[in-house]
Amino acid sequence: MSTPVVLQVAATPASPPLVLRPWRMEDVAALVEVSRDPALRQWASSVVDNDADGTRWVQAQQQGWAAGDRFGFAVLETQLGSFREQLVGNVVLKEVTSGKPAAEVGYWTAAHARGRGVASRALEALTSWAFDTFEADGLERLELLHQVDNLASCRVAQKSRYDFDSILPAAPPSFPRDGHLHIRRRSEPFSTSA
Repeated sequence: MSTPVVLQVAATPASPPLVLRPWRMEDVAALVEVSRDPALRQWASSVVDNDADGTRWVQAQQQGWAAGDRFGFAVLETQLGSFREQLVGNVVLKEVTSGKPAAEVGYWTAAHARGRGVASRALEALTSWAFDTFEADGLERLELLHQVDNLASCRVAQKSRYDFDSILPAAPPSFPRDGHLHIRRRSEPFSTSA
């Protein structure tokens, strides 16, 4: 991916538009701020405590884009009448390999943006982009994993038409509890509703 990818998500009656774009170094301060949220820290696989952690995390996202196997997007919201974008989340497509029929998606939402459909709207945009972009490479399905007790993540998966597939056993330390595996196949129709 040599050209920057920016995905636009239209506004809904209840929510402003979203912009999904690759992470940048100027996002570090906002990333550190949203990472202070205890709920986010409970589910996150990596902890961002300070600017150094944030810099390493953003660099890892950029390295994934350069390698072509992990595509992390900062999810930003623009308030009506403002040119200022606010970080509201993250979506990622990972484990992308040419010829491999499956890849994984993940997401998180900042505390101040929860309950407004940010994750499901951003995930829908990522899903559509992934299938369009990697269809020729053989991508047929996307997998979404979350810990069984992460009920909010399960609701996002269901709302985004990722069907429940199975329960996966815990794999400590990165996945300390059993998990749900949800799957969405390329042949399923896309929806523009949130």
